[in-house]
Amino acid sequence: MISRRIFGPGLVLGAMFAGALAPAQAADPVRGVTDTEIVIGQITDLSGVTAVQGVNNSDAVRMAFDEINAKGGIFGRKIKLVVEDNQYTVPRAVQAMNKLLNSDNIFLAIDNGGTPMNDANMPAQFAKNVPNVFPLTAARSMYEPYNRLKFGQFASYYDQMRAAVKYFAEKRGHKKFCVMYQDSDFGKDVLAGVVAETEALGLKVVATTAHKPTDTDFNANVEKLHDAGCDAIMLGTIVRDSNIIIQTVRKLNWNVDLIGQFAAYDTAVATLPGGATEGFFCMTPALYAYPDDPRPEVQAFAKAFKEKYGRDPNFHGEVGYTAAHLVIQALQNAGRDLTVDSFIAGMEKISSYKDIFGTELSFGPNQHHGSAKSFLTVVKGGRWVPVEQNALAY
Repeated sequence: MISRRIFGPGLVLGAMFAGALAPAQAADPVRGVTDTEIVIGQITDLSGVTAVQGVNNSDAVRMAFDEINAKGGIFGRKIKLVVEDNQYTVPRAVQAMNKLLNSDNIFLAIDNGGTPMNDANMPAQFAKNVPNVFPLTAARSMYEPYNRLKFGQFASYYDQMRAAVKYFAEKRGHKKFCVMYQDSDFGKDVLAGVVAETEALGLKVVATTAHKPTDTDFNANVEKLHDAGCDAIMLGTIVRDSNIIIQTVRKLNWNVDLIGQFAAYDTAVATLPGGATEGFFCMTPALYAYPDDPRPEVQAFAKAFKEKYGRDPNFHGEVGYTAAHLVIQALQNAGRDLTVDSFIAGMEKISSYKDIFGTELSFGPNQHHGSAKSFLTVVKGGRWVPVEQNALAY
């Protein structure tokens, strides 16, 4: 016990005043983190034109977090996932991000859907020091220019299209490339890749058409490319517009190669009724593992997913499951003293990470882009089948 006779009343009051200041001098709390919880946000399409991808993806993310929570969480903290619907529109995405940042107080965002939506929201996120981790888009802007708060999962649309153009020019002799693309940041990234590689090969894009994500009539677009004599059409499209465009081309009995990318690599495209998408090519940064895959880990995942949600996981579900497990690994690497800095350091420690589906990803200081590999696949018998077992480059 401190004696007033030794220190005097003035010093006692000074000590009491200093003690009162102590809480204010403590380290500031980390947003979205308590002793028992880590709040993670996701904004994706749950009811719009890309809902077949967004719903499956967010369900897989939630399943991975539920699994770790059931084991006690991460250093005693459970992950709380807050998912908002953007309906694949920028205004809804911005509104949702405002809620996640200012009401839910998220620690990080995972698998946010859509290139234009991510591009619109990242400045507000970064102003709050909130990482944007593995957005559900392969646009270059998800990891370029470098930002410590950006982490991209896969090869970009740009890289995928450059590799595809090189393959179809050199292996199949195509010379007249055309592009049909969504008039958005996503579609323009696809277009840029095609333009860059055709120029590198001494070729040129002979015709292009642009459309809105909600368009459903492509007769005039296809007729324009048909008249231009295209021998390959590169698609900057997602699911619904890909299916309609392919059907429109088939109705003309036009034998032209159509090549999509990550956003069109979906079972909803491969299984289109009537087999219209047979022979449709897609570049993809990773290969889809069907539920009947012989690997026990894949079968266990597919079974658990179907039991939980009543349907099979699609490729974007697998992407989400891997993304969530990478975040879990980074949080474990960060240790009990979780901050944005320790999380980033935890992400950068992940090297040669192999997921249960056969994909390998690596990160490191100033390397926030997990993989640059691209694979060429084609629809055969209603399933995606690799054309080449090895990744393509340019």
